[in-house]
Amino acid sequence: MGVRKQKAADSRKEENKSRYFASLKNCPTSPRKMRLLADMIRGVNVDKALYLLKFNPKEASDRLGKLLRSAIANWQAKNEGARIEDSNLVVKDVFVDSAIQLKRLRTAPQGRGHRVRKRSNHVTLILDTKKVEDTKKSKLETTAETTTK
Repeated sequence: MGVRKQKAADSRKEENKSRYFASLKNCPTSPRKMRLLADMIRGVNVDKALYLLKFNPKEASDRLGKLLRSAIANWQAKNEGARIEDSNLVVKDVFVDSAIQLKRLRTAPQGRGHRVRKRSNHVTLILDTKKVEDTKKSKLETTAETTTK
């Protein structure tokens, strides 16, 4: 490995040490179904995201909820003694990538066969803390904009 690639890899490793994430590999759900749930919880507070996933009727919500609880546990392992309620944890980003496809044959009329693709996916969930000061500033800016209009 060249020097440039080695430096880039080292910087990525250092960056990952300060991030709080969890990943799920080869989840036997189609990526499209998982992306529907991922879009629902992206940018949402952790408590609200757990609530949304708990009461969602889709099967993938159980797997995504378990992944979210795993990311929270990773955050707690790095921040011993800190409370989740005081930290303002937010689901920063959720990546859903397609994984392997199992290709099967289903019998069809007149001696034919149709291909059935059983899809699976990889999910990566990243947590981040939301600054309270940023939310207060944004609220002040929006009220100032509305009063000036």
